[in-house]
Amino acid sequence: MANTPHDLPDSATSAPSDSQSFLRGLRAVIVEDEMIVGLLVEDMLGSLGCAEVAQATSVKSALEQIARALPDIAVLDVNLGNEMVYPVAEQLNVAGIPFIFTTGYGRGAIKLEWAARPCVQKPFNIEALTAALRAALNAGTAR
Repeated sequence: MANTPHDLPDSATSAPSDSQSFLRGLRAVIVEDEMIVGLLVEDMLGSLGCAEVAQATSVKSALEQIARALPDIAVLDVNLGNEMVYPVAEQLNVAGIPFIFTTGYGRGAIKLEWAARPCVQKPFNIEALTAALRAALNAGTAR
């Protein structure tokens, strides 16, 4: 039986106390085709202080979501079933929105042009997600 975010121990979804608010007030979008993973990431982002978290399960729905309201940060699953998330990454990059990739296949599965972007390999915990999000935000301020 698969764990849902509510079945996981508190340590799996709660952030370390010094990290609980570094995303305070930010709007995030999660592009993830697996509902359970999306819900877990949404819970993690909420515990890190995100004010709003939107979800999309396909490239089309993600691009529509971004067109409605630009997020402050994004979490992108590289492989969305039968499509890759790169059109969304391109749109976010043009808009100057920091983002991270998630993948179950390892960093080697990411296209070379995106290899420098922060990435976490599934399964990941909140500490790995926090580190990647911090790297993405720091890279965005260095531009």
